Amino acid sequence: MLSLYNTLTRQKEAFKPIEPGKVSMYVCGMTVYDLCHIGHARMLAAFDVIYRWLKTSGYDVTYVRNITDIEDKIIKRALERGITPDQLVEDTIADMRQDAAALGLLPPTHEPRATHHVGGMIALIEQLIANGKAYPAANGDVYYAVREFEGYGKLSGRTLDKLRAGERVEVDPNKRDPLDFVLWKAAKPGEPSWDSPWGKGRPGWHIECSVMSCHHLGEHFDIHGGGEDLQFPHHENEIAQSEGAHGHQYVNYWLHNGFINVDGEKMSKSLGNFFTIRDVLQHFDGEVIRFFIVRSHYRSPVNYTDGILNDAKHGLTRLYTALRGIELPASAGIDWNNAYAARFKAAMDDDFNSSEAVAVLFELAGEVNKSRDPQLARLLKDLAGALGLLERDPEAFLKGGAGEGELSAEQVEGLIQARKDARAAKNWAESDRIRDELTAKGIVLEDGAGGTIWRRA
Repeated sequence: MLSLYNTLTRQKEAFKPIEPGKVSMYVCGMTVYDLCHIGHARMLAAFDVIYRWLKTSGYDVTYVRNITDIEDKIIKRALERGITPDQLVEDTIADMRQDAAALGLLPPTHEPRATHHVGGMIALIEQLIANGKAYPAANGDVYYAVREFEGYGKLSGRTLDKLRAGERVEVDPNKRDPLDFVLWKAAKPGEPSWDSPWGKGRPGWHIECSVMSCHHLGEHFDIHGGGEDLQFPHHENEIAQSEGAHGHQYVNYWLHNGFINVDGEKMSKSLGNFFTIRDVLQHFDGEVIRFFIVRSHYRSPVNYTDGILNDAKHGLTRLYTALRGIELPASAGIDWNNAYAARFKAAMDDDFNSSEAVAVLFELAGEVNKSRDPQLARLLKDLAGALGLLERDPEAFLKGGAGEGELSAEQVEGLIQARKDARAAKNWAESDRIRDELTAKGIVLEDGAGGTIWRRA
């Protein structure tokens, strides 16, 4: 049985969906004001693996991952670039989808945009006011009254008294309590705005996810996920809004992925250790980035360095090399009674432990290398496919991905032919010179009875 760690209860629990055979899952997606960074890649790939495993386990999954397309950062960045917020949003969404494709992500079932649900946000705010959980202020903003929600802090484990003692928020005369948070922001000159009972304005960030999730999945659904940094205040506020309005539990299981650190420190723009996915893709194949993420448990912190990415590249190369030259039979589905498959499944059913699952793949690859058994090779490919790995032709991966200044596949083949001609002419010095040239340029040659094959180092 699948078990998962529930942030809400702080323990591992057996997974029991609300509706047997079906899973409803919402994951907080991107605020589209800039390129996605490697921390976003961690979240996107982690929940893609969870989505894939739920589907592999036979569940009918409705996966919702939102797009925040109205927010202070979007307005500020558009102003800096001299374009409209709409232009910035469309350009950034296109970039995000290109990065998602490079990482091998499956598209979610629904990808709602916040601006398409403003009417629902206004309705939810009205319900919260009617329930005594929110109040309009004199400045045109609407605030959530956190002390009116008894369960505030249950996700993060923070009590209101401790929050108040530690808060560093400047006193806002429009709030009844410094801890209250905004649901609706009064319009400022030149900003996008919508009509509302409280005047022109726009929604606060937290209210967006409460509305988009419930619109697609209902007022009570199975899984809500996101990065560890969203646990407080964003997810805490979502619970307060949704349960304060509807009067019952919002989500059964809360899942949060760990951070990516750079050289042991949390990635941060202020520290100058900030990398976009585009930055990394200039040096590493998208599947290598995915493998780097997948080979660690989704809840654990991950350290990022070029050396660790190179190690991931070598590991993925080992798996693809095991499949090289084997004609695979058509897939008949995974036989979960097979010992390797059973261990893989046990790992993934234990809170999506992809780290242990990848260890099984390496053991299976070793067996394939020894036996060259097409059935075992098929199993390796199918199991890896459950993690979104090894989905390309081995030759395409092993020979592809030439970076700037590197030899193209055609140039490599030409040099291999020249080496072959030199060997035929017994010109061993020239043959060795060509091999040394290829080695220096990151090309590994393997001479065998069938000729010479190659791959990138």
